[in-house]
Amino acid sequence: MDSKHQILRQYFGYDAFRGGQEELIDAQLMGRDAFGVMPTGGGKSLCYQIPALLLPGISLVISPLISLMQDQVKALCAAGIPAAYLNSTLSLAQQWQVYRNLELGKYKIIYIAPERLLTEGFVATAQRLKISLVTVDEAHCISQWGQDFRPSYLKILEFLEKLPKRPTISAFTATATPLVREDIVRILGLRDPVQVITGFDRPNLYFSVRVPDNKKLELLSLLAQRKERSGIVYCATRKAVEEICALLQSKRFAATRYHAGLSDEERRQNQDDFICDRKTIMVATNAFGMGIDKSNVSYVIHYNMPQSLESYYQEAGRAGRDGEKAECLLLFGKQDIVTAKFFIRKTFEESELPEDEKLRNMEQDMKRLYKMIDYCETPGCLRLFLLSYFGQRMENRCENCGNCLALQPKKSKKNDTAPKLTGRMVTRDITKEAQMVMSCIRRLKTALGYSTTATITVRVLRGSRDKRILEMGLEELSTYGIMSAYSREEVREIISHLHSIGMVEMDKKEILTLNPAAKAVLFEAQAVSVTLDEGEMEARFPKSGTVTADSKLLTALKELRLRIAKEEAVPAYVVFSNATLADMEKRRPRTMAQFLQVSGVGEIKAQRYGESFLALLRSFDKKS
Repeated sequence: MDSKHQILRQYFGYDAFRGGQEELIDAQLMGRDAFGVMPTGGGKSLCYQIPALLLPGISLVISPLISLMQDQVKALCAAGIPAAYLNSTLSLAQQWQVYRNLELGKYKIIYIAPERLLTEGFVATAQRLKISLVTVDEAHCISQWGQDFRPSYLKILEFLEKLPKRPTISAFTATATPLVREDIVRILGLRDPVQVITGFDRPNLYFSVRVPDNKKLELLSLLAQRKERSGIVYCATRKAVEEICALLQSKRFAATRYHAGLSDEERRQNQDDFICDRKTIMVATNAFGMGIDKSNVSYVIHYNMPQSLESYYQEAGRAGRDGEKAECLLLFGKQDIVTAKFFIRKTFEESELPEDEKLRNMEQDMKRLYKMIDYCETPGCLRLFLLSYFGQRMENRCENCGNCLALQPKKSKKNDTAPKLTGRMVTRDITKEAQMVMSCIRRLKTALGYSTTATITVRVLRGSRDKRILEMGLEELSTYGIMSAYSREEVREIISHLHSIGMVEMDKKEILTLNPAAKAVLFEAQAVSVTLDEGEMEARFPKSGTVTADSKLLTALKELRLRIAKEEAVPAYVVFSNATLADMEKRRPRTMAQFLQVSGVGEIKAQRYGESFLALLRSFDKKS
């Protein structure tokens, strides 16, 4: 095992890298510039944090928002990695303490706001440090073609020129069109960078656009169905934030608010209440969210249409960062277009740029707005629309967005009509059915010596007395007839789902083979679930599974995590993410060695929290 894998396991608790991470890490370790475009939740931070730990000296991470720095530094320190940040929230005495620790070599990673790069104190300190790596996070902010252009990002170039030796430069973003990507490489002066674009798709996100007659009633209905879950409601104006937050609070929702008109103190408090789960709903303008690393946001609802697809995808992408299923819902009305145009013209009128630049920028903003409107009005696949905009090809519809489900609804066997979509997303556990199907595929291949078709598989599972089945002796298989209670269509739906999630391979002739991922379901008790609109679920999987909820053990694990988080005054996800707790529930470790095998558990966190969680797990053993 080489050093980067040791770091990945020891500090971050993972056994393998995700796609694109290793290539970007290797480039920086070899002294090459690197540029990564990876979706939110795709693991961008590891791509520069691991090189920072392996390279000599210190690494700088230039980050646009205070909240991003604070969250990242909290998570790094919790994992046992010496890190700090420099921004306007620190007092003068605290800043000088950070400078002293920098000089003493106490940090491996320092986060800094771009506005502070050229301050006299930092430049003087940086010139004395051995800086091996400078990482530009949210790199799209450097491009005037980007939706979040920040002039302060242009200070990065001047800062780099003041250093005695140019360090390796890396840049990362989640949302950038091809034009913005070109801009990033050119403006930052990246030298022959290793470029990795892992794609913009977030398969765990469900997208939907709704055009309600009454947005407030629609919003209340949506939130009532998601009362125990954490989510964000984005509004276009401060006034709307105030109105919607007051409405939700009057209906006893645990809601808070965030916009630029609030005092710094209130914004910090409200943000902290949301991150630490004291409030489950954040009602906010787009001033909230960049870099917020709250992993358990299970939905993002846009009460108003944003001004661009870049903004929308970035804001919607704050859902499902833990990889769990999440929803991105947009409530669209014609008034949204009027509001968006007003803001674009207002920006144009208030700009101090030369007239020709103002006109060019306004034209660009209007083009982005019209693309956003097209998204809201398209009858086609929403995911396909988004990915195409960002330059990623997708051959077929996703079959998992509001439009795809409405375009090609499955037919109900009872009345042969399209199921009524309710707008309520439900999740069902189909592990038992998945195991039966995949076991049959495996046993058919063993019995026949070759893989066979979906039709044969369905007939065997349902106990068909078809002549061919009997001639082949397949009624002797242990899987023969084990799904006789299911209709042909229901078994087909399960096979189709297993194919869509990569468990089963199905070629053009419908020959079925098991993928390596099937092993975990068949032999390691990995769960399989499906998330659909409630109406679609009843039509497609009427007998399968049950609506899932947290088990008693998972609930207890979350409660323990929350207690620890409160004691340490950190967000719950800094202790462990939802995905880590889910893996903990599945593995049920009994020893510290087993605890270290849980995904997301590194050595420092195991030392800090291991005994508390193991004690809880052992207590559940005794109860059962």
